[in-house]
Amino acid sequence: MRRRLLSVAPVALLLAVAYGPSGRAAADPPEYGPAKGTLIIVGGGATQGTGIVEKFIELAGGLDAKFVIVPTNGGNKNADGTVKPYNDWEVLRPWWERGMTNVVMLHTPDAKVADTEEFAKVLRDAKGVWLDGGRQWNMVDSYANTLTEKEFHKVLERGGVIAGSSAGATIQGDYLVRGDTSGPNIEMTQEPNHQHGLSFLRRAAIDQHINTRLRWDDLIPVIKKYPNLLGIGLSEGTAIVVTGDTFEVMGKWKVAIHDNTRVYQPWEKPYYVLSLGDVYNMKTRKIEKLGTGATPGRGRSSEPGF
Repeated sequence: MRRRLLSVAPVALLLAVAYGPSGRAAADPPEYGPAKGTLIIVGGGATQGTGIVEKFIELAGGLDAKFVIVPTNGGNKNADGTVKPYNDWEVLRPWWERGMTNVVMLHTPDAKVADTEEFAKVLRDAKGVWLDGGRQWNMVDSYANTLTEKEFHKVLERGGVIAGSSAGATIQGDYLVRGDTSGPNIEMTQEPNHQHGLSFLRRAAIDQHINTRLRWDDLIPVIKKYPNLLGIGLSEGTAIVVTGDTFEVMGKWKVAIHDNTRVYQPWEKPYYVLSLGDVYNMKTRKIEKLGTGATPGRGRSSEPGF
């Protein structure tokens, strides 16, 4: 009898892991977004009146929560090669003016510094992290493969929020769109150290300013070369709020989805468009809920913005 019980025990253990304490089948971990926490990915431009920043503050726990603002995308060096300084007052003033009581700046141009306990520890109790715009490869140079990068991910693991606009949006993806140091017009860099973002949103390539800078088609060659990726292009003043494998569109305008698994007609461009309030499942590649930004059949065709 004892021998039989021992043989059954491993099976029971496997069932407990698979089904969890409730007895129901445990959900698969997300393939795209974080298992816990939230991403807010903003296409750049002004966000007044959109509720995007307010949502960031709300999800992090309110004005008294611990916030970390990262201006690094604004540049690590000046044009003459000198280190670019950042002033806490200038970086944090807009957040203080919103009534935040516990907000700090995090920046270094030196990856060796970013890999130290002393520098990274400020993230240990952070509830919300905001990544400013600029050029996304600056954050790669400062934080990729460092202790600070690990602590960014741990903010999400604790249920926190990471948000960013423009370059602060693109850096959240897996493939780093416009990572070339020579300028933002090169969609796919040949620089091997600037081809990957911080992968808060996995299996994705994120572009921004697609409306005012006419970038609607710019993710087409990226997805053609890397068909396993989901391409996400964001208009200004527009964001996706990511939880697990789904996101909701909020803000002013549109989001272009470059989905290689979808069959397009010869007259269509290889992407479709989501609107305000749409809820999209990145894993199933389906719209789960239509929002108020457009009616079915409009805003989801190959015609950008219509």
